[in-house]
Amino acid sequence: MKFGVVVFPGSNCDRDMHDALAYDLEQEVIMLWHKDKDLSQFTTDDCIVLPGGFSFGDYLRCGAIARFSPMMQSVIEFANAGGKVFGVCNGFQVLCESHLLPGILLQNEERQFVSKNIFIADNAGNIYKIPVAHGEGRYFADDKTLDELEANGQILFRYCNEKGNITPEANPNGSVRNIAGICNKNRNVFGMMPHPERACSTALGNTDGRKIIRELLMETQLVS
Repeated sequence: MKFGVVVFPGSNCDRDMHDALAYDLEQEVIMLWHKDKDLSQFTTDDCIVLPGGFSFGDYLRCGAIARFSPMMQSVIEFANAGGKVFGVCNGFQVLCESHLLPGILLQNEERQFVSKNIFIADNAGNIYKIPVAHGEGRYFADDKTLDELEANGQILFRYCNEKGNITPEANPNGSVRNIAGICNKNRNVFGMMPHPERACSTALGNTDGRKIIRELLMETQLVS
């Protein structure tokens, strides 16, 4: 499959994502500037990635301005046609602001930027050690939306401890129900706050991110 990585003013993880996909996972990657619109080189078998960072300086709300970039109009159309879209950290915020995913990301519960390795668990009980780096990563939605996410199996990852126990102490930002990542009902749009692209290189001593990207985007095991 082919990947397109959208670059917004203020993106700072676009090259991290490119290198993880191109060098660690050996995939074809094309960088996409936010003012462009053309996605004709991609099919619905491919994936568009919205990377982490501080798009437009995170002014107004995180992702709120990036949502109106010309490229995002094409990304929304691509997603509605069945193409895969993956947002990490700020990219997750952009997806929520674009209404491609439900809910919103709020300021961390402790009102502090969090940057550290944490653990997340998927629905199959697999545990991954993945870095987080965000100040507004507290996922929130109303109870009705949360219950729908639970019922539809749309909650992909929850914050947990090293043993896989989902506890308040393992939650780095206060996200409701320890939610770290979700997908849409059609299971082609995915968003998560932790950074799997920062856990793909053997030089960093952690390759759990490779498993997430492969299974989520390339093998779709996590959302089957």
